[in-house]
Amino acid sequence: MQASDPTFPLFPIFAFLAFVLSVIPLSWHLQAWNSGTCAFMIWVGAFCLVEFINSIIWSDNAINSVPVWCDITSQIIAGAGVGIPASILCISRRLYRIISTQTVSITREDKRRAIYEDLAIAFGIPLLVLILHIIVQPHRFDIFEEYGCSPATYNTIPAYFLFYMWPILIGLVSFVFSSLTLRSFYLRRIQFNQIISSNNAINPSRYIRLMLLALIDIMCTVPIGIYIIYIDLKGIPLAPWISWDDTHFDFGRVILVPAVIWRSNSVDNAAIQVNRWLPIICAFVFFMIFGFAEEAMKNYRRAFWFLAKPLGFRPSSEGGSISTKGKFGLLSG
Repeated sequence: MQASDPTFPLFPIFAFLAFVLSVIPLSWHLQAWNSGTCAFMIWVGAFCLVEFINSIIWSDNAINSVPVWCDITSQIIAGAGVGIPASILCISRRLYRIISTQTVSITREDKRRAIYEDLAIAFGIPLLVLILHIIVQPHRFDIFEEYGCSPATYNTIPAYFLFYMWPILIGLVSFVFSSLTLRSFYLRRIQFNQIISSNNAINPSRYIRLMLLALIDIMCTVPIGIYIIYIDLKGIPLAPWISWDDTHFDFGRVILVPAVIWRSNSVDNAAIQVNRWLPIICAFVFFMIFGFAEEAMKNYRRAFWFLAKPLGFRPSSEGGSISTKGKFGLLSG
């Protein structure tokens, strides 16, 4: 059966490419103890991978064919909505600590404590929100043709405090840290090189890239969070909270929405398109900032020669030329 999306398979291609691009820098950021950046890559990568698989399974149907998969991935989607801004909060917070610290050196214990704090923010807060979300989860999940599994939330007043407010609240805190970082950087710009040299995990280039990511967060997280809440709930009446039993009545049901229905409604169409493309945009923006850094290029070269050496090629530094055993003979470096 032909997919209902006229651009198929454009979206799954972009989703898979976004997954690959978001996890490429993961190894060297792990080595550098950049816990907030690693958490960002994990959340965005997981979101994009889920969307890639979902867009293939439900490209032409809205059938509940893999319910256990939907139970898991709908929670990943809900968690990523909080985990991505929480990860950027870790980055903004770390930048502020680096630029505003008065100490000359950072000990291994300080680094370990910072990692624990980042993990509590980037993964602890999303886990807490997922637990709170159960209170306002009216049924198991929804399935939208072309999009796939989606978490369900009861549009009632408690939902705004238990679930919807978190990306905006985290974005506001991140905004404060990033603003203070800019202020501290301006006041202490003469000491910038000394501050950076005291932290082995942060060089000037990486610091500027992290700062750019934090500035993008300032401009985007809060406005996009507000817009998503508006577009997701537009046209849905606010329901009164009666009781736990009322909210969770017939909890096991699954709502199935064919593409012809949600595409015919401009509001629903906009909401789904924003939710499906936003993590992909995050992955591409992240790769544009970090994917061409100096350490990234070094790792690309290392990976290339790891694959090329078994084929007979050698880097010029090992023999003055690049050689191969193929019919082309000796290739000059």
